[in-house]
Amino acid sequence: MRRLDHLHENASPVSVSQAGLIRLSGPARAIALDVLRVKSLQTGAYVSHFRGRGMEFDESRPYQPGDDPRSIDWRVTARSTTAYTKLFREERERPVLLVVDLRSNMHFATRGCFKSVNASRAAALLAWAAHHRGDRLGGLIFGDTTHRELKPRLGRQAALRFVHELVGHPDWPTREHSNPPGDEPLRQAMSALRRVARPGSLVVVISDFNGFSRGAQSYLSSVARHNEVLAVFLNDPLERDLPPPGRYRLVSPRDELAIDTYANAARREYHDAFEERTHELELFCQRYGVHLMPMSTDDDPVSTLQTALGRRSR
Repeated sequence: MRRLDHLHENASPVSVSQAGLIRLSGPARAIALDVLRVKSLQTGAYVSHFRGRGMEFDESRPYQPGDDPRSIDWRVTARSTTAYTKLFREERERPVLLVVDLRSNMHFATRGCFKSVNASRAAALLAWAAHHRGDRLGGLIFGDTTHRELKPRLGRQAALRFVHELVGHPDWPTREHSNPPGDEPLRQAMSALRRVARPGSLVVVISDFNGFSRGAQSYLSSVARHNEVLAVFLNDPLERDLPPPGRYRLVSPRDELAIDTYANAARREYHDAFEERTHELELFCQRYGVHLMPMSTDDDPVSTLQTALGRRSR
């Protein structure tokens, strides 16, 4: 577990402030957006240089050990006795799109911070990292009732605008619905993302992916065909495993519930349900080339992102 050392000591575990997210501009300077070192949930660590349409072909040179086999220049290789690999140059002002989930299921944690809080802090760090790198920043912020879309723009004002919209989103207060919205808000967000994502963008979706329906998967897979996509998978320790055997009292503003975790069969069923949902998400990411990064409610977003995306060398 990584302690939240980079966050202000008085930061709330259940909400975010504009001042707090602006303070993350400093730590964000150390986060690189050039290389993914994402440790997926089961397949282990790997390194993948961005290869979206935001990468412009520069030249070919003889293949060297360690080069990505996917970058072999087959046309040049066919005319030579030596394998050649393509070199790419990053296009300037690459669009970065941040998609942040603020649905009611994200306002939950048993350790650390609400999933929505860590999601917002991670999004703010990436927004500032994009600004420091000179990328255009835009995004989608959605909850159960409200969907906000920000077109990519350059400069500090783009990052400040994103932070302002994130903090002021109407779905921050936890709501109780007589008819819960279900999977529809996530599907609608992925549909909007497909519409606005320009080929060659870096797209980061920060969510617990609860209700990641076939429709939502179809839209996101379409986005992944022409963009580099990182899925930040938020979860809480209680979602992975029930607490030690015993009786526990759960309280909400309107209700109170007692749960019994003594039954081994129930514990296994609970654990297996989470593992199945996680496995389905992982298979989706593998199938469509989406980078998967887990983040717990008790993780430090700065350390987690630096580990996954790498540290800037300067």
